[in-house]
Amino acid sequence: MEPSNGDYIVVKAKDQGVHVIGLTRGQDTKFHHTEKLDRGEILIAQFTDHTSAIKIRGRATVLTKYGTLETDS
Repeated sequence: MEPSNGDYIVVKAKDQGVHVIGLTRGQDTKFHHTEKLDRGEILIAQFTDHTSAIKIRGRATVLTKYGTLETDS
C-alpha cells in the first residue's frame, strides 16, 4: 500500500463531545469513521483516497493550510 499524500487538518475540541466524521468518496457519500473528542483534545485528520470530506459537530478550532476556522455553537 502506497502512502497517501492528502491534505491534513487539525481539530481542537473547545467543548466536551465534539464529533469528527470522515465521509467517503464515490457515487454515494457515506460515513466511514467517527471520533469523539473531549475538551482540549486534538485530532489530526487526513484526506485520503477514501476520505473526501470531514464533518465536525460541536465547538472546535480547525487548522488547515488555508487558515484557522472556528465552528459556531
